[in-house]
Amino acid sequence: MSPSIDVMGAGAFGSALAIALCRGGRDVRLWCRDPAQAEAMTGDRKVPRLPGVTLPPEIAVTADAAAMTAPIRLLAVPMQVLGGHLAAHRPPPGTALVACCKGLDLATRQGPTGLIQSHAPDGIPAVLTGPSFAADIARGLPTALTLACADGTRAVDLQNALSTEDLRLYRSADPIGAELGGALKNVVAIAAGLVIGAGLGESARAALMTRGYVEMQRLARHLGAQPTTLAGLSGFGDMVLTATSKQSRNFAYGQALGAGTPPAPGVTVEGRATAQAVAGIAAAEGLDMPICTMVSAVIDETLTIEQAMGALMSRDLREE
Repeated sequence: MSPSIDVMGAGAFGSALAIALCRGGRDVRLWCRDPAQAEAMTGDRKVPRLPGVTLPPEIAVTADAAAMTAPIRLLAVPMQVLGGHLAAHRPPPGTALVACCKGLDLATRQGPTGLIQSHAPDGIPAVLTGPSFAADIARGLPTALTLACADGTRAVDLQNALSTEDLRLYRSADPIGAELGGALKNVVAIAAGLVIGAGLGESARAALMTRGYVEMQRLARHLGAQPTTLAGLSGFGDMVLTATSKQSRNFAYGQALGAGTPPAPGVTVEGRATAQAVAGIAAAEGLDMPICTMVSAVIDETLTIEQAMGALMSRDLREE
């Protein structure tokens, strides 16, 4: 029997995952926060955030969170609303809660598994992350992701339940490392966009990505993760995609800032809050995170891009 899966969040990524899992023979329900949007999606089968994509008729769309009782729940809501969502919609005990959002909560500086443990301590926290664009997943293009869960038995069960012909999942026992990779690569992607938008060149982007990756590992190690986790799909792989593709919302946001043009309105850019959270952690705990700190300062408009780049280039020379 195919596993039943609830997807909380009918944005681009949640809808894409629902479509991929349905295509793989799973019984999927999709929760939408807005009742009017849920009714519209039920009627026309269109996904507002995925133009040209049709929602399969087998997927039930609802705004009734109480109807979501599957043993596996994918949390595809924005990171900055995840805590409130969990508090408002407590799952049944023992539910596998798979975070599909990337970032650090600005209020608590926790990642998604920390929020899950705080708000749903009787759930099974896990993370699904890695290099992926929602449009690719929805179209059935081959995608590989990391499924991280500290409970080894449940990790195997989730890996089998969520893998399809088009969606290949690699298992990890390090959810902290996986979620930090997914969070921090967004900050590096904003920085890469700043560099390209400001016309500083591809060589500068390559250097920034490399040194940004060092910062990702540094913070992961400090917070108890395994730095080697970030060498996989959830860290290095996701950073490469997000910091080099124009489809990346974080890269596009940074590029707009770098070029001095207004960023696209109404687009979720998780790296903004994550950069501010990381800068706060670095300041409070004495961590050397210059790129993340400079990105936060540029976003806050306390530094210009020229000042930030000057500060980075004038740091003391050292061994790599």
